[in-house]
Amino acid sequence: MAGRGPVNATALTPLFVRLKLSLLRNGLRQSSGRKAVHIISLVFALLIAAGQFLGLVLLRGNAHASTVTVLLAAVLAVGWAALPLFFPGGDETLDPTRLVMLPLRPRPLVGALLVASLVGIGPLFSLCLLAGSAVASARGAAGVVVAVVAVPLALLVCVALARAVAAANTRLLTSRKGRDLAVLSGLVIAVGAQFVSYGAQRLGDAGGLSQLAPTADVVRWLPPASALGAVDSASEGAYGSAALQLLLTVAALGALLFAWERSLVKLMTTPDGSTLSAAEPSRKGASSRPGSRPSSLRPSFLRVPEGRTGAVIVRSLRYAWRDPKTKAGWVTSLAVGLIVPLLNAFQGSGSIYLSLFAVGLIGAQMTNQFGQDTSAFWMVALTISSARDAYLELRARAVALVLVVLPYSLLVTALTAAVLRDWSKVPEALGLSFALLGSLLATGAVTSARLAYSVPQDSGYKNVAPGQAGLAWMSMLGGVLVGAVLSAPVVILTIWLSGSASAWVVLPVGVAYGYLMAEAGLRVAAPQTSERLPEILGAVSKG
Repeated sequence: MAGRGPVNATALTPLFVRLKLSLLRNGLRQSSGRKAVHIISLVFALLIAAGQFLGLVLLRGNAHASTVTVLLAAVLAVGWAALPLFFPGGDETLDPTRLVMLPLRPRPLVGALLVASLVGIGPLFSLCLLAGSAVASARGAAGVVVAVVAVPLALLVCVALARAVAAANTRLLTSRKGRDLAVLSGLVIAVGAQFVSYGAQRLGDAGGLSQLAPTADVVRWLPPASALGAVDSASEGAYGSAALQLLLTVAALGALLFAWERSLVKLMTTPDGSTLSAAEPSRKGASSRPGSRPSSLRPSFLRVPEGRTGAVIVRSLRYAWRDPKTKAGWVTSLAVGLIVPLLNAFQGSGSIYLSLFAVGLIGAQMTNQFGQDTSAFWMVALTISSARDAYLELRARAVALVLVVLPYSLLVTALTAAVLRDWSKVPEALGLSFALLGSLLATGAVTSARLAYSVPQDSGYKNVAPGQAGLAWMSMLGGVLVGAVLSAPVVILTIWLSGSASAWVVLPVGVAYGYLMAEAGLRVAAPQTSERLPEILGAVSKG
């Protein structure tokens, strides 16, 4: 290839399309599990797309059809822009640095990659939504003609937007921070679902889709939603507005392609971090001068006891901060646990007892404690020679969890009470929270010993090794359900004393009950852990 010179776009396009198809085909050959997941995802995506298409077609003739279609196109564009940030491993061709050693010029490379990007489930799903939106909005011959142009144009803008964002953030997406960002996609989905639910309820209370009309009037001039806006404008006979909206979409596509090309030029001509570090040995030498202090030996702000307990607490907290998947679970639980009670409180339908939701999510992190160690659990296993050692290991991990949950539960309960202006029930809510926490610590310790499973580290979306999904569901759901049952005595006491002057008693009773439950669970799980070390190591080393 090097002897023939740079390849033009005409020759590159079919080559990259075949490359994309080969990547998809070879990915399915890796394992039967991946093939099954891909087929199931394809079927579900097509079913959802067909349902959305049918719903949009049935919306034809509705007074708010254009409002829905324009806003749907805008949401679709936002999704395409966020896709490479949260799922950079979903498409190997999103990383243009794989092609920098080939004699390819940026401009033909942009055209070939743009066409290849139209191959996949995502573009097919988007095409169904955009086609359904065009059918819902188009009226008359002019509307149909504009729709034929607007649909592929809007799809190209979405794909180009994803590619431009990916190229501009390639250095980030291939770094550790990028992998953390990809794993935290669950947080965005969970938090976004709560706000969508809140917005839908507010929209229903405010009078329906008519409240979105002012927003749609602005969005219809923003690409790629402007392409769908052009369909509605042409249907209404506003041909000048339709032409301007199509021109805005074309201009946006050109700007995105230009930005994409500039990013490719920068990636192909700028030295990366490894080159810079090799070219600056003085900086490396300065960091290793006598008397310099390695960053890993910086003093910790957290005062922990000496010995095994302190070491395990620090290790658990560092896992929660450094390991991408552990961090994702913690951050998602913290965010959703705060949002759910507060959103319900702001809506006027909340209760201070919804703060238990926060404690339940964090307490569930106690399950599968050894799964986050993966195959490195053998080093932990070497330090456990008796039930006493296993007890200290589990207790230290529980203490690390409590160090986060205690101030967090106080914060969530206080904020919920402030929004609801119901401070009288704070002792009851805290008592229930501590009782539930202790019960979840107990069941989490037992399930960690009996139902350990592996958490793969080579994938940003798989949290369970193949063949262990049933084990993970039993561990998580079983632990939470049994924990809720174990805290039933404090729940009964709260109901009995609710509204009386003695309701404050629930707080100290809940603290004592939670401590006793956690201690009992640790005592039960310790001998099982020490006896099942080989089984636990085998379970957490799969995947």
